[in-house]
Amino acid sequence: MKLQEKLGLLFVAAIALFAGQFYYQTNQQKQYSETTLVYQQPRAINPFKLYDQNNNLVNNESIAGKWNLVFLGYLSCPDICPMTMAKLSRLLPELNEISPVPVQVLFVSVDPKRDSAEKRKQYVDYFNPDILGLGAEHVDLFPFVRNLGLMYSVPDNDAQDYFVDHSASVVLIDPNGNTAAIFKPEIKLGQVPTIDTAIINADFKTLIQ
Repeated sequence: MKLQEKLGLLFVAAIALFAGQFYYQTNQQKQYSETTLVYQQPRAINPFKLYDQNNNLVNNESIAGKWNLVFLGYLSCPDICPMTMAKLSRLLPELNEISPVPVQVLFVSVDPKRDSAEKRKQYVDYFNPDILGLGAEHVDLFPFVRNLGLMYSVPDNDAQDYFVDHSASVVLIDPNGNTAAIFKPEIKLGQVPTIDTAIINADFKTLIQ
């Protein structure tokens, strides 16, 4: 290899190193709350296939170009789900005011046995018709949820009345379709673990700056 080519490669490597250090230091300087996890490198989301409350297909291409807040739940949930849905419905217009890119909320039902598209539509319309109420069979649903770093568990029996264990965190997907952050719920003695919308508002604003 000629000396000129070696110098050229060293120059490119130095520029890349400087850019990486600058990016890291810039993001390190941003301060987030203890309940917010921001990935230094957004995580790719594998191809997925869900359906909204109008039975329209929702996939990776559908959510691109927007910020997406993803929350798991089920329609029979007695506390965490309705409380979080109410909070997100009030938060959504606030985030759209501060973001140059549209923000939408994706409510993902993890109870396909009981939560039909028609029921999901009634549910999300009660809180905010701009929220998408997504669903799918477990074969498509579980890989998507796991890919986001969340979890759910449905009882393996034929009962009609049952509770579904699921994450109470809210995942933020960036306009490129990658997982950018997770907003964890506040855990307080004697209280239902739900998100703090003031924290999400502040940390989202910091993230997009």
